[in-house]
Amino acid sequence: MSTMQKQSAAQSQKLMVFVLTMSLYGLATLFTELIPKFQVGIVEFSVEYFLFIPLTLAMLFDPLSAALGAATGELVFSEIMLGQFGGLGELEKFLTVTIGVYIAGRLVRDPRNRGMVGAAAIIGTAAQLAMGTVVDILKVQFAVEDFEAVAGLPESVFATEGFAFLNDLLFSGILFCMLPCVYLVPKLYGKIEPLLGMQPRTENSAVSGINPKTIAVCVLGFVCAIVAELAATAGLSLIDWEAEWAESGTAVAVGMVVAAVIAIAVLVVMKKNSERKAAH
Repeated sequence: MSTMQKQSAAQSQKLMVFVLTMSLYGLATLFTELIPKFQVGIVEFSVEYFLFIPLTLAMLFDPLSAALGAATGELVFSEIMLGQFGGLGELEKFLTVTIGVYIAGRLVRDPRNRGMVGAAAIIGTAAQLAMGTVVDILKVQFAVEDFEAVAGLPESVFATEGFAFLNDLLFSGILFCMLPCVYLVPKLYGKIEPLLGMQPRTENSAVSGINPKTIAVCVLGFVCAIVAELAATAGLSLIDWEAEWAESGTAVAVGMVVAAVIAIAVLVVMKKNSERKAAH
């Protein structure tokens, strides 16, 4: 196979990973809309997201493709398909989700190592949640968002946001991110890659490891997320709209059907490609 053909095949594989992650995570985010929240005292238990889906795919395939697919899926299916779009403000969540999933995917050198997978999953989730927490604190500190401080405690924003961070990390982060990844990644390793005509990831894989370039790109992306969210909160949201049917039951149902159809179509194409290659 020529170099050009190999590059074309690699790009096709990355596109498949992107679309599969986008549809599966988009479907998952719509499903979380249906899960009720419950509170025990001051602690609220809610399923924020099923981030294990993009985390698993990022650890098995190309981390960047899976990360961008997850962020795009959340934007398209849990925002636009539900009849709402926050304009510039959507960029912050898009970038932080991308960075968190990308970091987790790069950290895994051997997907069969459950300890490594679990650590990467919780680090990636913590990074995404921490970035969101920092942005929320900065919005209050720069006075672009009102905050009801606790009387006599001007620093209560740090306590409030810090508690929310720990609550989400210890509940959603462990139950719906780390534990599923620890089970799924080693289980799927070596079984799902042939569907894309790919070799399983090894410790010498080029997509593994964190280097200065990776850190610099992530930091730049986080800075862009901060600027975008501060600008949006201050009123510079650019394109901001909400339909009359926003978040209706019909919109959720249609979004789930569309996401499921796309996911099934991708899986069918992957299976056919695998069978075609096996026949040759």
